[in-house]
Amino acid sequence: QVQLVESGGGLVQAGGSLRLSCAASGRTFSNYVMGWFRQAPGKEREFVAAISWSGSSTYYADSVKGRFTISRDNAKNTVYLQMNSLKPEDTAVYYCAAVSTFVIVRTPEAYDYWGQGTQVTVSS
Repeated sequence: QVQLVESGGGLVQAGGSLRLSCAASGRTFSNYVMGWFRQAPGKEREFVAAISWSGSSTYYADSVKGRFTISRDNAKNTVYLQMNSLKPEDTAVYYCAAVSTFVIVRTPEAYDYWGQGTQVTVSS
């Protein structure tokens, strides 16, 4: 089992920045691909970014490319999502997720473990 706890959400004005953190506990963190997803009211959960177990490979949704950066610190069992130039359409609950695999995956169904989510609200 892997337990994931997100933090760092909040209310920010358009153009601002936030950094989300996801602390993992349980099994060996470095064995897992980590992903960030988000879900806005009335919408399906969508992929935001993912990072390989080593941190050497990352993948982003087109909607956040160039604005968001995913990173991880395996010594701290933590994955981060730095969000810059935030837009009102980024408003959602953000979830981190983990899956034990060697390739980056983008579909939520592929992930085995999920955090409880953290709310990000961007005002215009």
